[in-house]
Amino acid sequence: MRPGKTRHLYREVEGLKLHYREAGEPSSTAVLLLHGYPSSSHCFRDVLPALGERVCAIAPDMPGSGT
Repeated sequence: MRPGKTRHLYREVEGLKLHYREAGEPSSTAVLLLHGYPSSSHCFRDVLPALGERVCAIAPDMPGSGT
């Protein structure tokens, strides 16, 4: 796995399928990137690969904002 490559992942939480983007090594320090309404994790698409070179960057989509 290349550290700077962005991955599109899903997690089911209480019956909701939530989308999130992640870049970096999962065992490294995590940085959570939260967006506001009406944005989505898409607004972090350019910064995630760069952050993934140093930390595990995670940008979740809030329910109703996912891709």
